[in-house]
Amino acid sequence: MLIIPAIDLKDGQAVRLYKGDYNQKTVYSKNPEELAIAFEKMGAKILHVVDLDGAKDGKCVNLEAIKKIKQATKMAIELGGGIRNMDTVDLYLEEIGIDRVILGTAAINDPDFLKMALKKYGSKKIVVGVDVKDGYVSTSGWLETSNVPYLDFILELEKIGIEYIVVTDISKDGTLQGPNFKMYEKIKAASSINFVVSGGVKDIDNIEETAKNNYYACIVGKAYYEGKVDLKEAIACLQKE
Repeated sequence: MLIIPAIDLKDGQAVRLYKGDYNQKTVYSKNPEELAIAFEKMGAKILHVVDLDGAKDGKCVNLEAIKKIKQATKMAIELGGGIRNMDTVDLYLEEIGIDRVILGTAAINDPDFLKMALKKYGSKKIVVGVDVKDGYVSTSGWLETSNVPYLDFILELEKIGIEYIVVTDISKDGTLQGPNFKMYEKIKAASSINFVVSGGVKDIDNIEETAKNNYYACIVGKAYYEGKVDLKEAIACLQKE
C-alpha cells in the first residue's frame, strides 16, 4: 500500500476544504512547493495535487504553483482538477512532466475524451477520480451531482481499461471522521480495479485499516496538516510498493 500526501491548491496556496465547500477553506501554506519537499523527505513516493480552482472553472488555473511543485521534487505527481480536454492532458504530461493525470468531470461527461486519452497515454498515466455524493458520482469540483451510481461507473471504467481510480466520499472529505470503509468494501467486492482511499482519513488506525484490507493506496491530507498523523512514521511502518 502507498501512502499519498495531498496538496490542494487554491489561489496558489495549499488549502483544505471542508466537505468540498469552497467557502470553508483553511490555508496551510503559501508555498506549496515547500510542502512537497517535506513530503519527499518523509519517504512519500507519490504526491496527490488538486487544482481546486481548475476543478470549479473547468480549466487549468494554478499552473505556476504546479510547475514549482514539479521542479522542487523527484516524487511522482498525480494531478487533478479542471482537466477537460486533450490540450490540458498534453500540457501536464508532456510539457510539465506530471506523471499521471486524474480525470473527473470529463470522465463522466465526455467518455470519448476519456477513451482518447487512455488510448494515447495508457492506463498508467490516465487515472479517474470518482467523487461520490449520496451514492452518485459528483462533478464540476463537487458542485454538481450526476444520476450515475458510483459502482456502475467504476465497473464501466474497469471495462474500458482504467487501472487506477481515486475514490472520495465527499461527505467525509476534510472532516477527520474516518473514510467510508463500507463503500470501499463494496468496490473491492465488485471490482478488481486499483483504488485510492480518499476523504476523511483521521489517524494512523485508518491508514492501518487501509493496509490490512490490501487496498492500493490512501491519501492523507488534513490529518497531516492538523497534526493527527506522523506521516514519516506511517510511511516507514506501513508503506509497501
